Amino acid sequence: MADKNLKKVRTSTLLRKLFNTPTIESFLKYEIKNLEPHPFHTYLNNICESTGQVPEHVISRSAIDRTYGHQLFNGRRNPSRDKVIQLAFGLKLDLDETQSLLQAAQKSALYPKVKRDAAIIFCLHHEKDIFETQEVLKVLGLTMLGK
Repeated sequence: MADKNLKKVRTSTLLRKLFNTPTIESFLKYEIKNLEPHPFHTYLNNICESTGQVPEHVISRSAIDRTYGHQLFNGRRNPSRDKVIQLAFGLKLDLDETQSLLQAAQKSALYPKVKRDAAIIFCLHHEKDIFETQEVLKVLGLTMLGK
């Protein structure tokens, strides 16, 4: 569910353009600016629109406070990594889509060598909801999401 407006450009292509650009300012202005992702809330709303989901329902399924959730969706707040993961559960995303959501929020990816991340990855893979995931984390003695 990648952002459709975010161009995928090969590093080698960018290097070639950088080496052939007379000034760094023009490179940054015309090449890098076009690669910048949309704000997180735009990415989030695009997912809802493309999957036919209602933000109110996503917020509820994410176990995020209603007011805070709407602030995330309208761009008034920036989420923590845990809130992004909670939103991934609320959106019913798979692992790859969750990693993309984390990237859009400029948060670190889930990493299977980290126990807590491994448990979250397991829950995503097995299509557990946020409440089942919180229980798995609790039983394992790991910090629950959003705590």
